[in-house]
Amino acid sequence: MNYVAHPSAIIDDGAIIGDGTRVWHFTHVSAGATIGNRCSLGQNVFIGNKVQIGNNVKIQNNVSVYDGVILEDNVFCGPSMVFTNVYNPRSHIERKHEYKKTHVKYGATIGANATIICGVTLGRFAFIGAGSVVKANVRDYEIIVGVPGRHLGFMCECGVRLPKTHGEIACSSCHAKYTLDNNGCHRHHA
Repeated sequence: MNYVAHPSAIIDDGAIIGDGTRVWHFTHVSAGATIGNRCSLGQNVFIGNKVQIGNNVKIQNNVSVYDGVILEDNVFCGPSMVFTNVYNPRSHIERKHEYKKTHVKYGATIGANATIICGVTLGRFAFIGAGSVVKANVRDYEIIVGVPGRHLGFMCECGVRLPKTHGEIACSSCHAKYTLDNNGCHRHHA
């Protein structure tokens, strides 16, 4: 066991947890979950059976990651944000066969109390503002805010909002270069 778990955490037999991961108070990791290296699962987190979590993922307090959610490396899930897995839940009708997959790509950030409706993909380094409700796919580097979520602009990998002008632009903080066009935001790699 090369991870650290608080004594109050419940880790079901069969769960795979990577090196250097920390599991905090009252967290439950289900048997079929796969969690990468150097992750942090905050207090009162639930991880379902059919969940894949990459490396260096931060899941803050009071977050439930339900079956069908994939979190790639370096994803941040803010406190009390919500994933769903069924569009039309009813207590008296079992719909486990209708679970929709949700894919959160590399480096994306989901703010506190945001809700991610099942079946969407959040692009690389996407940024979901606190309290937003996301019900459609989000492009790489895109900032989404509000209820329902709407496009606000694009954000650099370092977390600084990019200028709204089309064409080639540079981050005012880290100077990374991007192209903004009608298809979205694209990073230039040296």
